[in-house]
Amino acid sequence: MAEQQVQPLHNEKHANTKVQNGINVEFLKSQHLIPVVAHEFARVATEFPMAFVKNNETDKFQAVAMFGLEPGENLFVEDGKWTAGFAPLAVTRYPFGLVKHPDGEQFGIVIDEASSLVGEEQGNALFEDGKETEYLTRRKEALVNFIEFSRVTETFTQYLADKELLIPQTLTVEIKGEKKDINGIYLIDERKLNELSDEEYLELRKRGYLAPIFAFLTSTHQVARLARLKAKQA
Repeated sequence: MAEQQVQPLHNEKHANTKVQNGINVEFLKSQHLIPVVAHEFARVATEFPMAFVKNNETDKFQAVAMFGLEPGENLFVEDGKWTAGFAPLAVTRYPFGLVKHPDGEQFGIVIDEASSLVGEEQGNALFEDGKETEYLTRRKEALVNFIEFSRVTETFTQYLADKELLIPQTLTVEIKGEKKDINGIYLIDERKLNELSDEEYLELRKRGYLAPIFAFLTSTHQVARLARLKAKQA
């Protein structure tokens, strides 16, 4: 796989740089889990199962979409093409990224110059006469939103963890008549959710957490879809 060449975006250095919209399939084809933000749960649930994974060093949970049933497997990349009808924000922000400045307050934009989406021939111009184009402004806004959405999602996830609504779960799927267990993931405990007091439930509603919770619970049914894809590709 081509090495990334991530460079700070600069109006002189990238005066003629153009970016095509698309997905970094090279990178994605070996990713079976990708972070998702609460704001897109409803959309993610129409395509992928979601789960929470735990960082054993920090004890923090992260919401992810599952693209495969085992590490290194992405069932939505076939013949070098992305086959799903949607890709999460963590995927579509590429080839751009945000990095924090040393002062910790400001963010700077970086671009992966090695990306096949970046060139000088095709795509959307980033600068015209040294000023950023409307296209770049939109992409920048999306990056900043993603940071904000990620923060909100962290708070949401921490709240679920504090209320002990996340439980370790083994998902069992059937592939060509054989059962396969997927371990190491956490799901929202539906039984515990139903046992919450009226006050606690109202608190979830006030915080705007009910919609992402229900979207998450619905998404779990997509595991069967992954199993079907895997059987088909095998």
